[in-house]
Amino acid sequence: MCKNKHFETDAIRTQTPSSDQREHSTPLYMTSSFTFESAEHARAMFASEMEGNIYSRYSNPNTDEFITKMCRLEGAKAGVATASGMAGIFSTLAGLLSQGDHILASRSLFGSSHQILSQILPRWGISFTYADTDKPKSWESLIRSNTKILFLETPSNPGLDLIDLEWAGMFAKSHNLIYVVDNCFATPYLQRPIEYGADIVTHSATKFIDGQGRAIGGVIVGSEKTMEQIQFFARHTGPSMSPFNAWLFSKSLETLPVRMDRHCDNAGRLAEFLGDHSNVNFVKYPHHKDHPQYELAKKQMKRGGGVVCFEIAGGFEKAKSFIDRIELLSRSANLGDTRTIVTHPASTTHSKLTGEERKAVGITPGLIRIAVGLEHADDIVKDVEQALR
Repeated sequence: MCKNKHFETDAIRTQTPSSDQREHSTPLYMTSSFTFESAEHARAMFASEMEGNIYSRYSNPNTDEFITKMCRLEGAKAGVATASGMAGIFSTLAGLLSQGDHILASRSLFGSSHQILSQILPRWGISFTYADTDKPKSWESLIRSNTKILFLETPSNPGLDLIDLEWAGMFAKSHNLIYVVDNCFATPYLQRPIEYGADIVTHSATKFIDGQGRAIGGVIVGSEKTMEQIQFFARHTGPSMSPFNAWLFSKSLETLPVRMDRHCDNAGRLAEFLGDHSNVNFVKYPHHKDHPQYELAKKQMKRGGGVVCFEIAGGFEKAKSFIDRIELLSRSANLGDTRTIVTHPASTTHSKLTGEERKAVGITPGLIRIAVGLEHADDIVKDVEQALR
């Protein structure tokens, strides 16, 4: 990030240079390909002797702007924009790994990330081991001679467990591992894993990056050297983001700090309410005093984020009743929207995990995840309150 600029300024002022039309806002470049001035120009472009656009699967002014902006905000040097967040996760792992390699991953991962590790990569001889986030001393014994990647998600989905990014960075360096962090829940406004040693940072741009429930996309950023293999993989396998979605995401980043502050204000207010409710066994929110890793959250997260989870007393039947009684909030599996969303992870986003796997990461039958939106906090709390009665 430029030393003479603040996050908010970079989010707004990082733009594709204006054309001869002198536009103030970057236009859409809805084209599949780009022309060449001559045969020699075409040859030089394909030989990478010149910079520029050839084909929108490779690059496009809109995707380039989005990637450049995300790199500045995360403190990275290079990146790739993908068609979805999961395309970003898969492209990262597939681009960096070979047959016989091993991944050490935090146990608390998004359900689809778990499916990639457990069901898809093993087809090509790539294995994995889960590490418990609350037992970092056990990680040493999980390293193998073929371990290549340390893959973490913090805060985790949906249990909001945290991993000490600085400690994990030193651990990865000591074992010569490529350090990959899914930073989707925090966004670069609240947490910058590269400052703690991460080589690669991934996002589902669908969530808080867009922030309005409009588009699907993902982004991977990191060091130039580490990104080379991922860029090669993405260029030739085609998980590319459309120019239109890249344009949306880049414009959305201009309001990311404002939106995240409001998400955090509302989420903190809801966490305080839930923490004192008699029908709630526990509430977890990174910047809530009752979070078991509260001090760590204060150290590595600027604020607590926009997601709160809690366990309803009475298990699945009470959780089902709560969700059915919601009036204002949305019942959906998404998060990071302007609209507050209520999800029951055990029966939706993490339903493909076994009961034992869910138990191991704290996804109980009564666990509810609320992705807190931008409505008035009083209205959010009021709807949750009446549904808990």
